[in-house]
Amino acid sequence: MRQEKKKLLLVIISLIIAGISPNLFPVSQAGIAKLSSLAVEFLIPSVVITLILIMAAHALKYDDVRKQITNGIIAGLVGTIGLEIVREIGFRIGGMPGDMPKLLGVLLLDRFAQGPSFWSNVAGWAYHFWNGAAFGIIFSLFFGRGKTWMGIIYGIIIGIGFMVSPATRALGIGAFGLQFKDGWQFLTTVTLAHIALGSVLGWIIYKKNAGIPNIFVRLKKGLSNANKVDTT
Repeated sequence: MRQEKKKLLLVIISLIIAGISPNLFPVSQAGIAKLSSLAVEFLIPSVVITLILIMAAHALKYDDVRKQITNGIIAGLVGTIGLEIVREIGFRIGGMPGDMPKLLGVLLLDRFAQGPSFWSNVAGWAYHFWNGAAFGIIFSLFFGRGKTWMGIIYGIIIGIGFMVSPATRALGIGAFGLQFKDGWQFLTTVTLAHIALGSVLGWIIYKKNAGIPNIFVRLKKGLSNANKVDTT
């Protein structure tokens, strides 16, 4: 199997694994399974597999793929700090129905009846930031270097996805949070928070992923190599 084909396979697997974590909360809010169970069955394994994929890329000397994943993690984590600054301000002035990381922690440790604790807060914040890292991995692997404006659009799409997901219905505020207070407060807070996430994420990836191809270039190279006689 030629190198570009192997890289393409590694990128596709990484994209699939990165997509697991952000979908667990909406799945749990849809009533399919408890987030605590999903964390054991899917979240923790996805984190472990991501680390294994980074080590595999390093061992195979696929430095571009390794950088895409690690740069995505860094960009996603820093971008989440930007998101949290905006979200926290919005929450403090009444633009959010609750403190999302604390809610995530309660659901992760199955403490809905008891309420948040120190460790549930730690778990909630850790999951929240890992979701940011996962979104960073996806952006980095898909767009390669990308552009900052692509990150902003990406962030807005993530925000829209959250606002129309089962999560908002489970919170009792409806799609786009239009049933929360005056309606526009939640919508504005979430949108601005995700613009902050996307702009920071996109800018970091643009700076750190110079010369790294996007998924479409990799597909072209991988499929082109697949049509040739494989001598390796």
